[in-house]
Amino acid sequence: MGMTFDPISQLDRFAASVLDSARTPRFMPVDLFRDGDRYVLHADLPGVDPGSIDIDVDGSQLSIRAQRTPDSGEGMRWISRERSGGSFLRQFTLGDGVDVDGISASYESGVLSVIIPVSERAKPRKIAVEQAERRQEIAA
Repeated sequence: MGMTFDPISQLDRFAASVLDSARTPRFMPVDLFRDGDRYVLHADLPGVDPGSIDIDVDGSQLSIRAQRTPDSGEGMRWISRERSGGSFLRQFTLGDGVDVDGISASYESGVLSVIIPVSERAKPRKIAVEQAERRQEIAA
């Protein structure tokens, strides 16, 4: 396999590895959209151990944490190492219109899916309009 040497990108990677510590959580890209009566959040977490994923709700804050353990083998000689290990963290503020007790999550093929249902009181509803009867009094 042929690889080219790019001193700028090598310097950039070196600086990132020196300045980046294992204590600093990494960014996890997400897609968030509303689908009918629920919000759907998809978070990219490739290579993460599903047992390390922690999702919790504290008041109006939804937090997602995960851990990826870097590959480390005896006698390995790295040619390129761009997939670093470490912790991931994303936090979201939930509005009053969600059903916090109904939140569910699943992890498949490196993607975490979190389903956040809309609460009953926040769902759109029709208000019936009653027609008042006209009462006419007939004078005798």
